[in-house]
Amino acid sequence: MPRILGVDIPNDKPTHIALRYLYGIGPTLALKLCEQANIDPQRRAKELADDEIARLANILERDQYTVEGQLRRQVQQNIARLKDIGCYRGLRHRRGLPVRGQRTRTNARTRKGPRKTVAGKKGVKELRG
Repeated sequence: MPRILGVDIPNDKPTHIALRYLYGIGPTLALKLCEQANIDPQRRAKELADDEIARLANILERDQYTVEGQLRRQVQQNIARLKDIGCYRGLRHRRGLPVRGQRTRTNARTRKGPRKTVAGKKGVKELRG
């Protein structure tokens, strides 16, 4: 498995797909990187020579693309800044609720986690009996 910036990219996928396994690299940037490194995007990652992998890594470092650890750190710092200043988005992050205006009466399960059932009120029949 070729390693770029400390991440193993899959062997059996085309290069432009395998590059997307790096955090911060999507379809457009992957194709652009292949073009800059003079690599055929359709070639499998296992067919890449060591110098081609080195060229890709060099382009990622030299051209100041923010990827992997640096990007993850930057995102976490942005979220921490929102929490510190106490803005609405920061409060939503702190409470683990959707940040971008989605409804929460139903359908916020990704952020809220599994349902926590709360017991309902006692029925009227039980009070009379």
